[in-house]
Amino acid sequence: MQRIGSIAFVFHMALTVFAVMAYGTVHQPVIAVFYLLSTIFVFLYVLSAFRDQVRFSSLLIFSPLILFALYALFQSVPIGALSDSAGIGSFPRTISLEPFHSLAAAVSMLILFFVAASHYGVLNSAARVKKFALFLTVFGTAYSFYAILQSVLSPESIYGIYTPAAATPFGSFVNRHNFAAVVEMCIAFPIALLFSGAVVRDKVLLTVTSIAIMATSLLLSGSRGGLVSLIAMVILVSLISSRSRSGKSVAAKFALSFALLVTAIGGAIFVGGETSLTRISDSVETEDISSYRMHIWRVTIDVISESFPLGAGIGAFNTAYAAEDTSGGQMLVEQAHNDYLQVVADAGVVGFVLGISFLILFGSAVRKAILIKDPYLRGIAVGAAGACFAVLVHSLFDFVLHITAVALLFLGCLALLIAAIDYSESSYGDDVTHPKTKGRVTPFVR
Repeated sequence: MQRIGSIAFVFHMALTVFAVMAYGTVHQPVIAVFYLLSTIFVFLYVLSAFRDQVRFSSLLIFSPLILFALYALFQSVPIGALSDSAGIGSFPRTISLEPFHSLAAAVSMLILFFVAASHYGVLNSAARVKKFALFLTVFGTAYSFYAILQSVLSPESIYGIYTPAAATPFGSFVNRHNFAAVVEMCIAFPIALLFSGAVVRDKVLLTVTSIAIMATSLLLSGSRGGLVSLIAMVILVSLISSRSRSGKSVAAKFALSFALLVTAIGGAIFVGGETSLTRISDSVETEDISSYRMHIWRVTIDVISESFPLGAGIGAFNTAYAAEDTSGGQMLVEQAHNDYLQVVADAGVVGFVLGISFLILFGSAVRKAILIKDPYLRGIAVGAAGACFAVLVHSLFDFVLHITAVALLFLGCLALLIAAIDYSESSYGDDVTHPKTKGRVTPFVR
């Protein structure tokens, strides 16, 4: 069973890499392969944990996901029939404007829930918590370095073989904002460990280099939402990574953050090309999808008003939007570019309540992460909290959580946060292996 558990742990890391590298897992054939691999992973976990005690209380933070899935199923259930029209017979009446899409969304959310729950179960030792955090750091660094090279050698195509017709790709994603979402999660871990004083002196340069590479790639992606999310994440991590609240400690962290940002800007200038900063400076003079976000949000509010209180249907936003759009169909809008508005538009009052419930559960987990005594576990927990917070901020401007790879990584960070808290609160916390106190970066230690 121990060996099967190890295989499941490695399999999940491979699944994460696959989801990101396969264009973010947004195409139907790739999604089908992802579902198959996810089923294998869950099966491996069940085999390895057959005799383990399930910690259901820790899975509470994932409960909004499965409740969303159940509500999507409810929205797709026929509750009567539409009247006969033009002699073509009656049609079943459903809450969702697109019942098939609601069913597909329910299946996707159920699979992601079981993968997240299984991943949390696989993180059944402090050593695995540490290894998964290290994996995210190494993967984020390697992936960012590849993306920088691709932006120089083949900026218009992905892997040099696929050129999107009407998009600005970066890394393995057709949409650069989704690339930024992945990087802003991975970069949170080395930053949090550095700020928590858990990095030994001989690894400080390596850690700073990793942060600089990821930050440079994020700037080069040109995602303004990614840049805002990165800054928000750094501020949060700076404030909660240490149990000490002394002004000197906080000032030192912000000084280091500024130095890292300057380094990243220097790297982006050295590589050349458009960056998040140049897009911000040019935003007044140019028009792109962000110029239409205010219009999209206004129409989304109309959708909320029209479909209140049950929602237009999870997965049915494009149909609901088209019915309320006042621009004459100039744009094909499939997402609201604000996940908070779209949750309410899709699921009505239920979506609002479940969304607030998740934010409360997440806030409670962050509060527990701050109280962790062990600097290394606290660094991992704060890194996971910062990663999730960055995506939650990014969701104000984009629809990153609708991308399978981003959602998988987000849930993985959430599982890592809960697992780190669990091992800090239990006797298993004594099993934690972390760098020796001697030689740590002392300015940020409590």
